[in-house]
Amino acid sequence: MSNPAILTVDDDPGVSRSVARDVRRRYGDRYRVVRADSGQAALEALREIKLRGEQVAVMLADYRMPQMNGIQFLEAAMDIFPRARRVLLTAYADTDAAIDAINIVDLDHYLLKPWNPPEEKLYPVVDALLDAWLAAPDETITETRVVGHRWSAPSFAVRDFLARNLVPYRWLQSDEPEGCRLLSAAGLTGDDVPLVVTPDGTSLVKPSEADLAAHVGLTTTPTEDFYDLVVVGAGPAGLGAAVYGASEGLRTLLLEQRATGGQAGQSSRIENYLGFPDGVSGAQLTDRARRQAQRFGAEILTTREVVGLEAGGTTKLLRFGDGSLIAAHTVVLATGVSYRLLDAPGLAELTGRGVFYGSAATEAPSCSGQEIYIVGGANSAGQAAVHFSRYAKRVHMLIRSGDLRRSMSQYLIDQIAEIDNIEVHPHCQVIGGEGREHLERLIVCDPRSGQDRTFDTSWLFVFIGAEPRTDWLDKSVVRDERGFVVTGTDLLADGHRPPGWTLPRDPYHLETSMPGVFAAGDVRADSVKRVASAVGEGAMAVSLIHRYLETQ
Repeated sequence: MSNPAILTVDDDPGVSRSVARDVRRRYGDRYRVVRADSGQAALEALREIKLRGEQVAVMLADYRMPQMNGIQFLEAAMDIFPRARRVLLTAYADTDAAIDAINIVDLDHYLLKPWNPPEEKLYPVVDALLDAWLAAPDETITETRVVGHRWSAPSFAVRDFLARNLVPYRWLQSDEPEGCRLLSAAGLTGDDVPLVVTPDGTSLVKPSEADLAAHVGLTTTPTEDFYDLVVVGAGPAGLGAAVYGASEGLRTLLLEQRATGGQAGQSSRIENYLGFPDGVSGAQLTDRARRQAQRFGAEILTTREVVGLEAGGTTKLLRFGDGSLIAAHTVVLATGVSYRLLDAPGLAELTGRGVFYGSAATEAPSCSGQEIYIVGGANSAGQAAVHFSRYAKRVHMLIRSGDLRRSMSQYLIDQIAEIDNIEVHPHCQVIGGEGREHLERLIVCDPRSGQDRTFDTSWLFVFIGAEPRTDWLDKSVVRDERGFVVTGTDLLADGHRPPGWTLPRDPYHLETSMPGVFAAGDVRADSVKRVASAVGEGAMAVSLIHRYLETQ
């Protein structure tokens, strides 16, 4: 991070050099001296400094400048760096204007030219101003900043992407002073959100996930064309396969379309995972697994959408959405499942604007003191309810069954029963949502009586269903009627191997109908939908891959 800046602006080259020289001589070891020859050039410099998250301590501006005089410049500069101290350089004849500027731009000092000797006329003034600024400086910002609207779905998507990929960021609403300053510095308005400003000052307006990933330090391009193992999906099963594959010497590439961790990565707390007696958040578990895989040499790519899988002899070819290919000896399919969309009028257009799928942990602080509704009765819904209960006035769980016992672990049922501001509503079905800029009302039906009720709320979190993310596989491997990948002995029909099977053996456990392609975790038909079992299947797949490679 650069030192704080002292900005000087004067259109007279001789005076500009003189003031910059004198300031640099005294303060150059602690401050960066930025020199500009016009008010407009100085404002451009301030905008760049603002976007980089750096500080400006003092601004010295000459009064008599064409197009934009010193007072006009300082007035505009206040909108960018309101805490920077302001000095007007004037001739004796302009002292009345300088005095007026004290009220116009809250001027800290006016300095008569010439200021020789600087030890008597310049440095004491600047010393005092720097002391005052140091007592309450602008904050140095080193993380990515996101400026957006509270109920903007694209703004939510950016925040959710950064949070799930464990990228530190600062959220600024577009109508807050600092958000307005950043928009102004980037030459934008509140209609242009979301604006993402990276630590190096790069401005991204309404970025795609791929563009965002490339600018915040996430890897998106493979280093090689061929790997021993490519893992598709970076949930618990995919991370487990990547850790074990890389640790056992396989050139391993892990591909994720959106964010590492999958559904488990969104969990606020997993309390039944072996080795964590006090529980562990999905984000923490994901971060540890990701770092572990990278330490063993696995490559992890984000925002890479795989759209096709085919066999080229013993080589497996994976096709990306941009048309490029990656090849491997073996593949592990670990794409997991997605929450099912709630099919009710009015909800689709409010997604990201009060209707959220998954825990959307970024929204929890915004729910403070409000009534929120959660749809779903499995563990993910229960974990979210416990988490949101720390912020919300009341958490309402809407479930279709009569109670939670059929779908939720007992430890979570016990916790929910002990939390006063969680209320479980059995026999409920959401049949609609209403709102203009965001969700405002939720319509719920009791299917037994057909009676409808309307609740005023701005928050709905949905945790229902488990739809496998396998449409891209088409007919390359056998899937069941729901889209889950069929593996192992389940592929045998009346003792016969699946069509197209070319090897003189039955498919291994976890192996799909394409030899050398394995499935692990929630995407596999009839798998146990738990984090620990997914990690175990990822590790088991690597063991079977070694057996497969020995015969090739």
